[in-house]
Amino acid sequence: MSDTVSSEGLHVPREKLKGRTLNLHYAITSLIEEFEAVDWYRQRADDCDDPTLEAILRHNAREELEHAAMVLEWIRRNDAEANMQLKEYLFTEGSITGHEEDATGKDGD
Repeated sequence: MSDTVSSEGLHVPREKLKGRTLNLHYAITSLIEEFEAVDWYRQRADDCDDPTLEAILRHNAREELEHAAMVLEWIRRNDAEANMQLKEYLFTEGSITGHEEDATGKDGD
């Protein structure tokens, strides 16, 4: 496997992938990175003993959540399967696994 493939998290050579697949890969990778940044900022804010720095770190976490939401919306608009799942499960009430059971007729495990 080439360095290019492994360094970007691709599992096959780039030249074998369709442009759509690469764009979705970029979006998914970006979404992961945004949520990872949210986690890091929140952990640092919890550990910080300076109130001003804590406020800045929490602000930064909210900014990363905004970025994640924008990427997720791009994924929803550009991937029909993701769109279907997000419409099925987001902004619902009650048990998430119970909702799956109702929607699929299967046990949520």
